[in-house]
Amino acid sequence: MLNFSLESGRPSAFRGPSRRDFLQVGGLGLCGLSLESILSSESRAAEGKAGRPARAKSVILVYLGGGLTHHDSFDMKPEAPAEIRGKYSPIASNVAGTQVCELLPKMAQCMDKVALVRSGAHNNDHHETATNWVLSGRFGSPFGDYPAIGAVAAHELGFSGVLPPYVSVPRNPSFTWELGKSAFLGGRYESFKTGDPNAENFSVKDVAVASRDAARADRRKAFLSTIDQLGEKVRGNDQLATYDEFRGRAADMILSPQAQASFAIEREDAKLRDRYGRNTFGQSCLLARRLVEGGVRFVTVNYGGWDHHGKIFENCDKKLPEFDLGFSALIEDLATRGLLKETFVACFGEFGRTPLINKDAGRDHWGPAASLLFAGAGVQGGKVIGATDKQGAHVTTRPYAPADVCYTILDSLGIDPHVALVTPDGRTIDALEEGELMSPLFGLS
Repeated sequence: MLNFSLESGRPSAFRGPSRRDFLQVGGLGLCGLSLESILSSESRAAEGKAGRPARAKSVILVYLGGGLTHHDSFDMKPEAPAEIRGKYSPIASNVAGTQVCELLPKMAQCMDKVALVRSGAHNNDHHETATNWVLSGRFGSPFGDYPAIGAVAAHELGFSGVLPPYVSVPRNPSFTWELGKSAFLGGRYESFKTGDPNAENFSVKDVAVASRDAARADRRKAFLSTIDQLGEKVRGNDQLATYDEFRGRAADMILSPQAQASFAIEREDAKLRDRYGRNTFGQSCLLARRLVEGGVRFVTVNYGGWDHHGKIFENCDKKLPEFDLGFSALIEDLATRGLLKETFVACFGEFGRTPLINKDAGRDHWGPAASLLFAGAGVQGGKVIGATDKQGAHVTTRPYAPADVCYTILDSLGIDPHVALVTPDGRTIDALEEGELMSPLFGLS
C-alpha cells in the first residue's frame, strides 16, 4: 500500500515515526510501501555525497537472521571432537585449500568469485541487539537506536531513477519486532518491502497500470491529486516537509514501465527461476538481481530461520541446500550479466553458533566467531581471510567487528562512513563511530 502519514509533531531522537493514522492511497500489489519509503528528501550525487570514489553502484546484503552455524557451513572443524564438528563432512571447492560443507556443492563451485571471512566477531549474543549492531555498525539497544546502513545509503544517495533507493525482500528482519530500520532518520528512509516473490499471487500489476488500463491509471492519478488537499492539515509535519517536491516521484513509480519491469519476476525464464530455487529465498535473490539491474542502490534479502537451538542438523538438512542453490545462483547470474563488477554482495547473520552441540542437538548463540561472505565490486574472489581456533570458538587472526563490515559497505558505495547525520532535535551523529576498511577483501594488505 502507498501510505501517507498524518501524524503531527516531530519524531523523538532514536525512535522511528509512529505508524498510526495512515491514509492508504492505492496499492502496488506489494506490502509495506509508505510515502517516506519512496520519497527521499533530497537528491544526492550518484558517486557519494562526500565525493569519495565508489567501487559499487549497488549493494545486495543477504541477511541470515538467527545466526548461520559456521561449524556446519564455511568453517568446518573435521579434526575436532564429534560434539563440536557435527555430522557433516567438508568437500573441496574450486579454490585450492578451501573446503565447505558437503551440503554446499554449488557454493563450492563458485568460491573463486567469493571472499570468505572466517573472523567476524563481537561480544553480544542477543538477537535484536546483535542484529541492529551488525546492520548499523553501531552498538545500541535492542530497539534500534541507529539507522541501518541501507537507510544511510538511501539518505546519502537518494534516487537514481523512479525506483526507491532502499528495498527489503521480502521484508526487514524480525524476531519480536522489525529490525534494521531507519531510526532517527525518519520514515522517509525506511525500506520498500516487497513481500514474498515466491508467492503465487506476487505481482506488481498496479505499477505501470497505464499500459493496460488507462482508466485505472487516471483513477490512480486522481487519488494522488486528492492528497494535495491535505497540505494545510499537515503543514509543518517533519515527515511531509518535502512532499511537494517528491510527489511526482510517487506517481512516476506507480505508473512506471521501469518499475514494472524490475519487479516483474514472472518474466524471467523458467529455467533460471528453477536455478535460483522455487522458494522464498531463491526468488528473493532473483528479485534482488532484477532490482539492482533496475537501479536500486541497496537491497536487503532477508533469509531468516537459522536459530537452531535444537535439531540443528535436521534443520540444516533443509536450509543449507536452499541457501546453496539461491546464493550461488545470485553470484553466478550477476557475474554472467556483468553486474558483479558494480554490485557489492555481502552475506552474514547477527552471530555464529556455539562450538559445543547442546543437549537438544542444537547450537546456541555465539558472538565471538562467525563466517561472512563477500563478492563483487573489487572484492578478490577465492580468498579466505581470518581464522578461528581448532574448536571454532574464537578468532585467532584478523577479527572484524560489525563497524568494519558496515564501514566497508558504505565506503564501497562512495559514502563517507563518518558522514554526519542530523537527528530531529538538531544533534549530529556520525553514521559510524568507529570501524575501518576490510582492506584484504580488495587486495590492499
